[in-house]
Amino acid sequence: MGNRLSKIYTRTGDDGTTGLGDGTRVPKDDARVEAYGTVDETNSAIGVVLAHEVVPDDLRRCLTEVQHDLFDLGGELCIPGSRVITDEHTGRLERDLDRFNADLPRLKEFILPGGGPAAAACHVARTVCRRAERQVWTLVDGQHVAPEVPRYLNRLSDLLFVIARVLARLESGSEVLWRHDRGR
Repeated sequence: MGNRLSKIYTRTGDDGTTGLGDGTRVPKDDARVEAYGTVDETNSAIGVVLAHEVVPDDLRRCLTEVQHDLFDLGGELCIPGSRVITDEHTGRLERDLDRFNADLPRLKEFILPGGGPAAAACHVARTVCRRAERQVWTLVDGQHVAPEVPRYLNRLSDLLFVIARVLARLESGSEVLWRHDRGR
């Protein structure tokens, strides 16, 4: 591993710019910075899910691996031209998605975000992940991004939805369904 930070502040960003992994300086609100910043936010939101004791070991292992992936994905976005995320990463998410979804009842209604603290936190992580995906698509409009990156984020948000469903059932025994006919 390269040099570790011994000093956390550098003052180089005080002018509204930040350095990409290749040394290029860009505005802090650059589409690339927005994209990898929201990937980092997704990673942090998953950390909040993992802070709940109710999370079973198999989900914990899955989400911890996802956190490693997101760190790699953020690095890929931070270094233009870098390639880290592959179809195998997305394939692993799909296998986990299928495995965790197998015992859940089929959906017939929309689910309200909630169901317990861990499930609610997972829904927040899912929505932050969706925003990261949208921001990556914004980046794609002007710069090259490997197609595996938005595909991974799309699948991850699906996985987080399924995990939120699993957690809701563990925490409260059921999910809160949207009632479209609630007497308007």
